[in-house]
Amino acid sequence: MRADRLLSLLLLLQNRGRMTAPELAAELEVSVRTVYRDIEALITSGVPVCVDRGPAGGYRLMDGYRTRLTGLTDAEAGALFLAGMPGPARDLGLGAVLATAQLKLQAALPAEAADSSRRIQDRFHLDAPAWFRDADPVPHLAPVAQAVWEQRTLRAHYRRWGGEVHRELHPLGIVLKGGLWYLAARADGTVRTYRVSRFLSVDLTGEVFERPAGFDLAAYWEESSRRLAAALHQGTARLRISPRAQRLLPMQFGALGSRALESAGPPDGDGWVEVEMAVEGEAVAVSDLLRLGAEAEVLGPPALREAMARAVAALAERYSTASAGAVPNCYAGPMG
Repeated sequence: MRADRLLSLLLLLQNRGRMTAPELAAELEVSVRTVYRDIEALITSGVPVCVDRGPAGGYRLMDGYRTRLTGLTDAEAGALFLAGMPGPARDLGLGAVLATAQLKLQAALPAEAADSSRRIQDRFHLDAPAWFRDADPVPHLAPVAQAVWEQRTLRAHYRRWGGEVHRELHPLGIVLKGGLWYLAARADGTVRTYRVSRFLSVDLTGEVFERPAGFDLAAYWEESSRRLAAALHQGTARLRISPRAQRLLPMQFGALGSRALESAGPPDGDGWVEVEMAVEGEAVAVSDLLRLGAEAEVLGPPALREAMARAVAALAERYSTASAGAVPNCYAGPMG
């Protein structure tokens, strides 16, 4: 472990030039005192580390010195596929491996290409989770990932909608979708998708399984997502929406809202248009469409329009003055 850290420290100095002890400590996620000891170890082993004193000082390698210890291990080469996703790499237990792999890659590049790589890293960042939603707690992600890497059978206690189940799984791949982790695994001869946050416990067995010949994780996920969308969106709502709702639709409903706008008819005198949008079951559709408030009117199908009317009538009754009871009829706003 320390040898890996010493190599990372050496590559940091080679790639970035002069760095202070606190900067090195932050990069390596160790204490400043550990950096002092590691610098001493590098010097003792013959690496020409120069110490510049003073406020603008720090550590640097002697001019012209470059290490050639830049070969990637198998783990580092694999971790490079997670470049640009430091958070997910950390969740999978590959944060340090990825950092070392990136440093080795930069050290092996010609100076101009290395500078370009650093500029891209400084200017682009991927943040996978969606807005306004906490990431799922995934305490069992690391052993699940280990089972995927090593093709080991997993005994799992899983919470699903209908209750809890115990399953023996052959883990085939992990997917990060909108900040949520999913596992594709074979159970009883069928490949299914499991949300990693719903594992209550997992146990890695010593049994190694054979991956299905020709299994393609990306193709499986695409087809699985298609089937899920088809199962969820079984109906179509016909809506009349205001100009404001036309702006809200993509924000509130994502791709469904954008596709609905593509079906829009010509605007009337007030700018309202008619659109058709895929919806889930009646109860979910009513809840979703109420988010548009008075900016939308459901024209059909009749059953959905009637359900919306009942929901709006119930809201009107709930907020009417007569039903307010002892609630004060004034609102002073927030104090302070």
